[in-house]
Amino acid sequence: MLLRRPMLHRFTSRRAVMRVALTSIAAASSITVASGGAAPASAATAVHIYVAGDSTASTYDSSKAPRAGWGQALPVFLTSGVETVNAAQSGASSKSFADTGRLDRILAVIKRGDLLLVSFGHNDEKSDDPSRYTDPSTTYKWYLSQYIDKSRAKGAVPVLVTPVERRHFNSAGVISPSHGAYPAAMRELAAAKGVPLLDLTASSTALWNRAGVEGTKKHFMILKAGQYPNYPNGSQDNTHFQALGAIEVARLVATAMRNQGVLPAADFRRLTDPVPTSAIVWPSAAPARGLPASR
Repeated sequence: MLLRRPMLHRFTSRRAVMRVALTSIAAASSITVASGGAAPASAATAVHIYVAGDSTASTYDSSKAPRAGWGQALPVFLTSGVETVNAAQSGASSKSFADTGRLDRILAVIKRGDLLLVSFGHNDEKSDDPSRYTDPSTTYKWYLSQYIDKSRAKGAVPVLVTPVERRHFNSAGVISPSHGAYPAAMRELAAAKGVPLLDLTASSTALWNRAGVEGTKKHFMILKAGQYPNYPNGSQDNTHFQALGAIEVARLVATAMRNQGVLPAADFRRLTDPVPTSAIVWPSAAPARGLPASR
């Protein structure tokens, strides 16, 4: 989708002129942040990227390794002046994330010049669960609009991210779309509201098709019995990622942000470099509350 470039130039120029001062937020809100670069950035100068999403973006602790989310891997591609706050929650939809107060906790700490990446769709599709289901043309757009309007009111920059595609190949060895009308609905809303859109549905579909039926097994949680201690019986999960998949999907997100001017090019690193799976950090335990950060 073509974005309105003058709008994005405003985002970039504002960021280039001013690195917004941010106060320490961990104690007040149980939110922790992770530096994207090798050297820690000052909380007074760092810009924060908040990730609101589902299990495909979540941060997983060491008991779940090698499972990882793209929000957990995103800091690999960011310099020390940008910090990631990964608030993505397994099982969340645009509706349940907002209704359970997680959006409000982000809004309580997000500051002018920060970014809010919003990526939902996997669980909005669950029509048998009224606590999560949204209709693509009505309630899905309505909930996404809350993220847009409320973050803009705080001076932050909302960015919509279409849901990452699953590993569903047809008989011809080509990825079959699995998200119905949700990606198109998000694209329409982004155009209507003048919001940057990262079309992760399209870019991940292209990535999976390039990797093929066998190659994608290294990206998803397709594990043999005994291959990893945390999964003694193996796994046949075509939705969630192991470390390589999380890294490559995060690369798609970061590259799209760079290409569209959502952040200055100087804020990114390693976009075309090989990245070892050891670059991902799995925390020893998931936080009991609050919004965990990826590293």
